[in-house]
Amino acid sequence: MNYIQQAYTGKNQWYHWVLTIILVFFGWQVLGIIPLVMAAAAKSGNTSEFLKAAENNFMTLGIDSNLFLFLMILMFFVGLIFLLIGVKYVHKRTITSLVTSRKKIDWKRFWFGFFTWGIVASIMIYLGVLMSPEDYTWNFKATPFFTLVAISFLFLPFQTSFEELLFRGYFMQGIGILAKNRWLPLIITSVCFGLLHGANPEVEKLGYISMVFYIGTGFFYGITTLMDEGTELALGLHAINNIVAAFFVTTDWTVFQTEALYIDTSEPSVGWEMFFPVLVLYPLMLLLFSKKYGWKNWQEKLTGKIKEPINLKENYRVLDEI
Repeated sequence: MNYIQQAYTGKNQWYHWVLTIILVFFGWQVLGIIPLVMAAAAKSGNTSEFLKAAENNFMTLGIDSNLFLFLMILMFFVGLIFLLIGVKYVHKRTITSLVTSRKKIDWKRFWFGFFTWGIVASIMIYLGVLMSPEDYTWNFKATPFFTLVAISFLFLPFQTSFEELLFRGYFMQGIGILAKNRWLPLIITSVCFGLLHGANPEVEKLGYISMVFYIGTGFFYGITTLMDEGTELALGLHAINNIVAAFFVTTDWTVFQTEALYIDTSEPSVGWEMFFPVLVLYPLMLLLFSKKYGWKNWQEKLTGKIKEPINLKENYRVLDEI
């Protein structure tokens, strides 16, 4: 079975999907946010100050940036746990079927995506620093920086895994078996992934043209998942992308405000770095993956039809007769 067909191995009545989505939202946006709200409430001096921070950013209350990052990640961690609970106990599927079409998760793929994009992203950041050194301020502070590095490597992958397994996993598979094709889930999940980041402060600063980057990144991860019949590469790519973003460069107007190595002091603007990854780096990465893993039949992989496996239909028929 291909990756999207993995959804057929579980229970797929409409209420299974609705219940799981409700579980995920409850874990992510209700239970998961409680520690952050408690920390903010403890830090705020009065109710009006707390409510104002809740409307904008709890960091305005003076919460330590590393603690704030950890509490933000905790929201996604809880959401991930509830997603896995929904898949295993509501849909009665294996966790592996959400991650990959292979018999077991291929961690070598994860690490290949992780390290290759980590090298590329690091080079791109340092090129930016070398090209415009006047825009960057060295910000190394040993204790907060190494704390940030530990949080980034140990916990940020939970945040990125939640997003990947929700969009390129759960929604990709669900929309795929509903639409009976591959192209519609690719488009919907990529656009929705971009729109999810529409609330990021950089979108407000740069305008909606910045959505090109987020939606383009969604397509990159989605194409990688469909061509490779699993999310392992996308999981690695997304994890290292956010890790590098967290501890290399920070600004006062992006979603990650951390104790990074550099502070970008330039005025927010849309430059080449917004479009270069989407138009150049992502296609080159797809070419690299296609050569390494022997990807073929691109049209079929990205636009082909999805059918319920015949052997599963036969199994259901036998069970019904019994």
